[in-house]
Amino acid sequence: MILLNTSYFVGKGLHRECYIHPDDEQLCIKVVVAGDLSESKREQSYYKLLQKRGISWDILPRYHGVIETNMGAGAVFDLIRDFDGEVSKTLEYYLAAEQLDKAENPGLSQAISVFKQELHRQSIITMTLSPKNIMYKKTSSNEGRLVLIDNIGNSDFIPICSYIDSLAKKKITRKLHRFEQTVLKMCAHNTALQQCLSN
Repeated sequence: MILLNTSYFVGKGLHRECYIHPDDEQLCIKVVVAGDLSESKREQSYYKLLQKRGISWDILPRYHGVIETNMGAGAVFDLIRDFDGEVSKTLEYYLAAEQLDKAENPGLSQAISVFKQELHRQSIITMTLSPKNIMYKKTSSNEGRLVLIDNIGNSDFIPICSYIDSLAKKKITRKLHRFEQTVLKMCAHNTALQQCLSN
């Protein structure tokens, strides 16, 4: 059994908490702390479908199965880290930053553009697309890529979109439209970034 404590804590969502894996700092463990296991089971089922499809994993952390912890069953994923080894921060953090370095704007804008393209290209379905559930993994001081870490999968009662590509892309387009509006509102104070996003 893996023993988790506050020294390994990374972050918390609505129903789950995330911890650095005590035996491997390149991995993290998500454990349910509120509600039942239905969200985790849905996510894990969709991850297995993506594994069968052989996606590239450029915009998603790899899933490594379930292990037992002192806090219950934990789902193991890649931990998203920057080029300097620090745990990556959320897109929400960068969009809300009042003093974001202007040199970072083009890299962030490019990362958002590539992320949207990859969601479509690989037909990856999400529940919602929120900047707080997307990490900006910095690959250098001014460049990086976005990685979606939560709300992955399809909650439809009959998840037909998970298997029919054309329907999946329509769903993704709707989610991306709302995501784009959210991003533009969040960075309203950063005219340089807004300009980059509009190009």
